Amino acid sequence: MSATHAAVAPRSVGERVRTLLGRDVVYVAFLAILVSFAVILRDTGFLSFSNFSNILRQTAPITVMAVGLTFTLSAGEIDLSIGSVVALSALTAAIVLRDVGLVPGVVCGLGVGLAVGAVNGLLTVIVRIPSFLVTLGMLGLVAGIARTVTDLQSVPVRNAAFTASFGSGSLGPVSSLAIWTVVVVLVGHLALRNTRFGRHVLATGGDRAAAGYVGVRTARVRVAALMISSVCAALAGLLYAGRLQGARYTLGEQDLLTVIAAVVIGGTRLFGGRGTVIGALFGSLIMGMLNNGLILMGLEVSDQMIARGAIIILAVALSLREPRQV
Repeated sequence: MSATHAAVAPRSVGERVRTLLGRDVVYVAFLAILVSFAVILRDTGFLSFSNFSNILRQTAPITVMAVGLTFTLSAGEIDLSIGSVVALSALTAAIVLRDVGLVPGVVCGLGVGLAVGAVNGLLTVIVRIPSFLVTLGMLGLVAGIARTVTDLQSVPVRNAAFTASFGSGSLGPVSSLAIWTVVVVLVGHLALRNTRFGRHVLATGGDRAAAGYVGVRTARVRVAALMISSVCAALAGLLYAGRLQGARYTLGEQDLLTVIAAVVIGGTRLFGGRGTVIGALFGSLIMGMLNNGLILMGLEVSDQMIARGAIIILAVALSLREPRQV
């Protein structure tokens, strides 16, 4: 057999299965966990409409943040400050809602995310500090501001229009949180897959130097990706405030690892160049199903942490496998 013929020879069945599993692990994992819990928890109402609606409501902020982080990771950057942005945005919106009104409250809440994302992006691009370090520092800075702005006190949200729009309301049987999830996922998917900006994000994360040579303004793309992540975190803060009808400095502080796991499990490459918003949605739903199913099983908190950690490690290990070159 010639060298040329050997180079183009079809891969074995085993290699094809491994490649498929690595690429679509999120969907395999979703089905496996769903079927497993459906069998184990068949008498607990796990498969009921109300339970799945509850999972969707609880995962809505995680999904929104996962969509934003998909853009950031795809561009070859990372944002560790999203949890703190959630809290500060929710508190800012709650305060302005109380003192001024609905529209200013929403604008100011989202404005916090826009401002933090812009600072993250400009420090990363202009000062050339790695985004890991910039956003790690911003994580502490914003968390400190969130604790200071209300002196560790929670702020109730009594604006009925806000709570109906951002968490507690519904359109028929569909909650407003589910509607936000669908809208953000749809917009994110179309932007990443069907726009010039999305192609530039993937090109920047795949090979920044090569992207720059062909005319991609990689600095702008990186700043924009970090801003998208932060604005999505701010929106998640509004969703938390609307669902809980209040804001507190602790909102979002446990979400960072869950969001990163959801995005990576979903198929987005941790080091840039490949991203999928639909995969991030399924990754978020997997995390929600795990929490819900383990609670229904009656596991202790420590056992839930062990089970979630083991499943996350397995899924991430499979999703990070690169197809072998032939």
